[in-house]
Amino acid sequence: MGLTGTVIGLLTSGVELVFPPPALAQSLLSPDAALAALVEGNKRFTSGRMTSNEHDLAILKQNTIEKQEPYAAVLSCADSRVPIELLFDESIGHIFVTRIAGNFVTSEIIASLEYGAAVLGTKVILVMGHSNCGAVKATIQHKEAPGQLSALFPHIQPAVDQAGPNLEAATKVNTKIQATLLREASTVISSLIKEGKLKVVPGYYDIGTGAVTLLD
Repeated sequence: MGLTGTVIGLLTSGVELVFPPPALAQSLLSPDAALAALVEGNKRFTSGRMTSNEHDLAILKQNTIEKQEPYAAVLSCADSRVPIELLFDESIGHIFVTRIAGNFVTSEIIASLEYGAAVLGTKVILVMGHSNCGAVKATIQHKEAPGQLSALFPHIQPAVDQAGPNLEAATKVNTKIQATLLREASTVISSLIKEGKLKVVPGYYDIGTGAVTLLD
């Protein structure tokens, strides 16, 4: 059935998806404006003109205990060199982050991002791979791995099959595949996209330069 069919089957097997009512505090940005805000934040990060630290203390003093209003969500690799809030120059409560080695889609990841979009009102989901990704590299090498590490390989293997052994190419293809899967495997996300309330885009973070490139 394949990965797409497996995830869709898990989510559409007759179980009705029921969400809490939307949070009262939600971003008023459009999907395009939310994506532009991420891009501008990354430009501030790469140019050394960050402003987020100035806002953190003020936000902590406000009522962030009982509400959050993220305008964007990011599906990122778990790699410690990919600090999401820093590289988009955003402060507390602005980005809803999910992380897994290899930044691939699972039913749990989808559920989390559905919550971010349907309840918290995120306007854009960025599926972001990065340079020198260990999970993609391990999938390319496909060596015997201890413990549960090999469980990552099947999720990333379709990108390696398509892109070949080039690490950067495979990482970018993996990101595009996962973004497509996210758009198609979730009825919640696909509905929001059709209504013009949400965007799902793939991106690539260069650890060396700090720049994020959109791949769509």
